[in-house]
Amino acid sequence: MSMNYRRCGKSGILLPEISLGLWHNFSTADNYSNARELISRSIDLGICHLDLANNYGPPPGSAEETFGRLMSEQFAAQRDSLLISTKAGHLMWEGPYGDWGSKKHLTASLDQSLKRMRLDYVDIFYSHRPDPDTPIEETVSALVQAVRSGKALYIGLSKYPPALLKQACALLREERIPCLIHQFRYNLLDRSCEEEGLATLREEQLGSIVFSPLAQGQLTGKYLEGMNEDSRAKRNDSPFLNEAQVSSNHAYILKLNEIAKQADISLTELSLRWLLQREEVSSVLIGARNISQLNSCAAAAGCAPLSEQIMSAINAL
Repeated sequence: MSMNYRRCGKSGILLPEISLGLWHNFSTADNYSNARELISRSIDLGICHLDLANNYGPPPGSAEETFGRLMSEQFAAQRDSLLISTKAGHLMWEGPYGDWGSKKHLTASLDQSLKRMRLDYVDIFYSHRPDPDTPIEETVSALVQAVRSGKALYIGLSKYPPALLKQACALLREERIPCLIHQFRYNLLDRSCEEEGLATLREEQLGSIVFSPLAQGQLTGKYLEGMNEDSRAKRNDSPFLNEAQVSSNHAYILKLNEIAKQADISLTELSLRWLLQREEVSSVLIGARNISQLNSCAAAAGCAPLSEQIMSAINAL
């Protein structure tokens, strides 16, 4: 495996094909030694982009706290070799300013994130989701201020629908702080972004990073023979995955697994390489519970394109 790096939109930034998200497994309730090993192994693999958000945990903020401790204790000397992103826009504290996309919330959130991560700046600061009740001009002004204050180098947008993404990009260009990257869901079970989203990325010349590329583990093969009692899909605290979803997708995933066998690769690798086949995709954002999962995902980097036969078989499903 050799990590490839891709140009992020129309910028000087190169992203690794595989980036590591700290959504799960990095809270203060998780094993600290395991978190350290995951970061260390990621760096060894060439995964230099680490993606956080202020609400990652649980509890919210704890993933940033864990990362801040790791940076301070072990990885501070590698800061200039790492691309670190965080986000704000989901619920963080009670009261009228603890959520969404106001300038008050985004500005306070970034300051809090920097303290938790023990950093002077982040490389990318995202608006984590659009706010239906705050004018987009206000949200953009907060992002612009983050860059001009030196607290962020680049701006990203997450989960913005195409029309609003275009509007936000236009406003950022007017301020001479163009949007660097858009983060969105895309995987073999959810291809809805192909209707308009990918075209918008091309039109706006944006970089992109795909979250949930393995559909909350459904595309790793872990559910091929059913669900264990400790599976995330069976837990009541898992809002993004449930037994009904796994059951409804099971037959399709079995067919995908047969195609992966034909290609002599794992279902995980097939799913990630299928995404990396798209020229609009700059990087895929993976999560990992252990080194084995991390290595399995990293195996998708630096690979030749899937054959036309394999791509045709996937599309035929």
